Amino acid sequence: MPSAVGLLEQDELAARRRVDGLREEVDRIQAELAMAEQEWLEWTIARERVGAVLSAPGGDSAGGAGAEAEVRLPPPVATKVKSQVPVWREGLARTVLSADYQRILAALADRVRLGQGPLTCQEMASAFGMDVVPAKVEALRSKAKRLVARGWPAESSPGRFTLAQGVCGPDGGS
Repeated sequence: MPSAVGLLEQDELAARRRVDGLREEVDRIQAELAMAEQEWLEWTIARERVGAVLSAPGGDSAGGAGAEAEVRLPPPVATKVKSQVPVWREGLARTVLSADYQRILAALADRVRLGQGPLTCQEMASAFGMDVVPAKVEALRSKAKRLVARGWPAESSPGRFTLAQGVCGPDGGS
């Protein structure tokens, strides 16, 4: 008969995997939303400019009666664009990643270079000078898992990360 602690650990692992999956989906949707908002803003600006040109007397788009009929744009929506993590491929440099992801890969590369083995998220948080509290550790874990899903590092065992086979060199390329 399985132990109560074992059953709780299984449920916790399933819940954590669900949270990680949902975080990735949220990141993808937020990035898609930011791109759609940018496209909408560009179309609105284009329509406004065409309207100004067509309403200006003699095709003069600078001032005049056309300026009074100008359409007011809503202020741009301030959205934090989430970092996109491309799938790793031969020759792709670490510099395509945001600073947070580059820092994770640099820490993993240092561990490989020093022959110290895989790195946990708690060790990463400590190495980065962060408070080793669940919120910070889970944020790092989410980023590390996102990198793993796209082939940059590997998760040698649950919660222990190292560079994936072929990802090496000072810039993360091959």
